[in-house]
Formats: sequence, structure tokens, C-alpha cells
Amino acid sequence: MSTTRRLHIQPAGDPVLAQGMRDIHAELKLPLAFPPEVEAAAAQAAANPRLPELDRSNIALVTIDPPGSMDLDQAMYVEHTAGGYRVYYAIADVAAFVSAGDPVDLEANRRGETLYGADAKIPLHPTVLSEGATSLLPDQLRPALLWTIELDGAGESIAVDVRRAKVRSRARLDYAGVQQRIDAGTAEPMWAVLREVGELRRQREFARGGISLPLPEQEISVVDGRWKLAFRARLPIEDWNEQISLLIGMAAADLMVQAKVGVLRTLPPPDPRAIERLHVTARVLGISWPPALDYPGFIRSLDPSNDVHVAMLTACTTVLRGAGYAAFDGTLPAQPMHSALAAQYTHATAPLRRLVDRYTGEVCVALCAKQPVPGWALAALPGLPATMQASGHRAGQYESAVLSLAEAAVLAPRLGEVFNGAIVEVAHDDPARGMVIVRDPAVEAGVSGSTNLPLGADVRVSLVEADPVRRVTRFELAG
Repeated sequence: MSTTRRLHIQPAGDPVLAQGMRDIHAELKLPLAFPPEVEAAAAQAAANPRLPELDRSNIALVTIDPPGSMDLDQAMYVEHTAGGYRVYYAIADVAAFVSAGDPVDLEANRRGETLYGADAKIPLHPTVLSEGATSLLPDQLRPALLWTIELDGAGESIAVDVRRAKVRSRARLDYAGVQQRIDAGTAEPMWAVLREVGELRRQREFARGGISLPLPEQEISVVDGRWKLAFRARLPIEDWNEQISLLIGMAAADLMVQAKVGVLRTLPPPDPRAIERLHVTARVLGISWPPALDYPGFIRSLDPSNDVHVAMLTACTTVLRGAGYAAFDGTLPAQPMHSALAAQYTHATAPLRRLVDRYTGEVCVALCAKQPVPGWALAALPGLPATMQASGHRAGQYESAVLSLAEAAVLAPRLGEVFNGAIVEVAHDDPARGMVIVRDPAVEAGVSGSTNLPLGADVRVSLVEADPVRRVTRFELAG
């Protein structure tokens, strides 16, 4: 499920960007290094893992992530069964290395999540753990939380189990490489099964009324020492893999809701007035929205390769606001749903990069074993929503600042040039101001005109400001 434009960044050494990154780190007061005592505790933990007795290293698990990733949270294997499908999903067991109250745990609770920048990331845990001892790297015996989910022929979950086990990943794969093999017909049989499961789960999502906003995905890369920006379409394998991750998150939420203990990722239902505004926007853009078509169905009818539809998708993000976390013990939250998924859901699959996942995993392991939830996990639940909201806000600020820096740096030498673009947003309080998407280079920035901006229209815009120091990029409608 995607609700916002996502940013993928490749490493680089451009001096302008490097100074800009230092400025961002200072402004946001980001921790660039772990205290010595945290690194020392992490190194000791890495050398002394608590391995479980159960050995499931016979399962042919593999990881699939962006190229170069080392913090590998998940490994999976999917197969046919007599009545449907079986999903094995191993999640790195951070609690096999980190104990409540130890230096690594305290620092992780201060950080909340990994932050991704232009030339480096600011990890949740020291890399001796996150990219070493806890990561599900290939050909390494690792402690994991092993989920086993049985699905029927329609892709509906019929049995769920999670327990600690030793696992061994067979390979570290990347999306593009696997997609190429699938397209060429040379991929391993498991990927055909994943495709079946992913598409069935997507159909289940549609039937529930879930939605996904396929907004353009921006990438920053470096070619011959120059920063480049581009929009990238998601690969089918990414969508199928995402459906497996969502399956685990919904299974974890169901376990916790049934036991009335845990923490959920929530999103309130859209405000009816916001939906009414979207109907108006669709009319302005000339997009047909038949009366019989509900909001999720309308979203699925849009084409992210069409600039007018991108403007519509951008407007649709306004109804997916208010996401949060709800912890509970004994009484369910008043609003337990994630409206975009039309289901109860929790974060459970990325404990190397997100703090809350360690706790949801621990709760689910205890529940499946019919054991009490450990006291250290219960004690942390009430504070997790505030911790994760704060870290999520900080991550949003960081990503926005990095993107603004990159856009201004790429465009700085091109002041005065005219570009092709499309108006994707118009300010409510001033229709002469808004946002424009320029596709080459891939930039979304502020734009102004002498008259009202034509929402959804193809336009020519002149670059009037691109300042990497202030991280500002601005266009005006060209005459």
C-alpha cells in the first residue's frame, strides 16, 4: 500500500550535496554516530547470539531488496499445497541480540527508525548488528521469527503460526534482477508461485475495499559525478512482494486483536467532505467518475503514466491522513482499522529498520505459543505510539530536506531554462500558486503564474530559482 511518493537514493560524493547533507544533519540534530558504549554492547551482542533450538534451515528462503542492501529484515519462500499455498516468512530476530534496557535498546528507542539520506543512512542499530549478525545474509545461520501462513486457493489466510527458529537464506536477490529472469522465463519456480499469491492477495484487497496510490517514485543517482533525478515505475515483483509483507502485518494484527494486547498501525476513514472535494477535482480535470464507482474503484481506474491522472492521485493523498499507532492491553482501540487497507494491520516485518516491529513480533511469538507476553514488551507498549510518531515525523522532515537539496542542486546550473511539466496541485487560498511535476529531470516543485493555474494541464515552466543552500526550487509559467 502506497500513499505518498517514495524516494530512493544512491550514494554519491558531490561536494555541494555533501555540505548540504551536513547542514541538514545539523538542523535536525540527527545522531551521526553511535556512542562508544552502544557500539561496544552491539559488538558483544553480535558475538553472542541467543540461537533457538528449532532448526528450519532446510527451508529454501531468499531475500529480495534494493541492490546493495545489507540490512536484510525478511527472507521468504512460497509453495503450493494441496489446497492452496504456504508462505514461509522469516524476520530477523533482533531480540536474540538486544535486551530491554541495554545500551543498544535504549539508543534504538531514542532513534525509532532508520533514516535514509543521499550519501549514507542513519541506522536504527549499529551496523555490526543491522548489516551483520542480525541481518539475514545468505549462507549464514541466523535466529529469526519464522512465520508460516497457510492460504486457501483464493489467497485467504486459513492458519497462522510464528515461532523462533534458526534459518539460512540461500541468496540475496534484487527486484530488477528477479524481474528480468521472470520476464525471460528463466526464474526459479518459486517466483511464479509468488506471482499467483501476490495477485490473489491484491484481489482480496480490492474485495475488502483497500486502496493503493501508485504515485511516481523518485530516484536520485549519480552518473559521471553528476546528480540525476528520475521517476521510476514499480516492478510487478515489488507489488507481489509487498502483498506478502502486508499479509504478515494483517496476520500479526489479527493475533493481537484476538488477544487484546499489542500495537496497531491505524488510519481513520476518509472524511466524506474530502471525498466530495475529490469528485470536484475529477470534474475539473475532466476525469470520469461514474456515480456507481466507489472511491477505491476510482483510484484503481487511474493511470500513473498519465500526468492528468497523476494530478488526481496527488489530490487523493489528502484523504489518507491521520495515520498513527494504537497500543492496547485488555481493551481494543476505539478505532483499530487501517482504512487504506480496509483491515486491521500492524508493522511487523522490518525490526532492523523500525523499532515497533521488534515488539509486535515478540507479542505474536508469545501468543502463538500460548505464553504470557514478556514483561519487557508489555511495559514498552504504551510509549511506542509517541516514539514512532516522533521518529516518523523526523524521517519525513529528513526525506523532504534531502529531496529539496537534490532537486535544487541538479537544477542550479539551468536557471532561466524552460521545461515541460504538468500542474498537479493548486493552492486553495491562492489559485495562482501550486505544484508542478517536471519529468526530465524528475522534479516536483512550487510554481506560480499571473493567472489561475490550470490543474492537470500540460504547461511550459521557466526555472526562476534553484538554491541548494536554502534548498529551494521554484518555477513560473512560461509565456
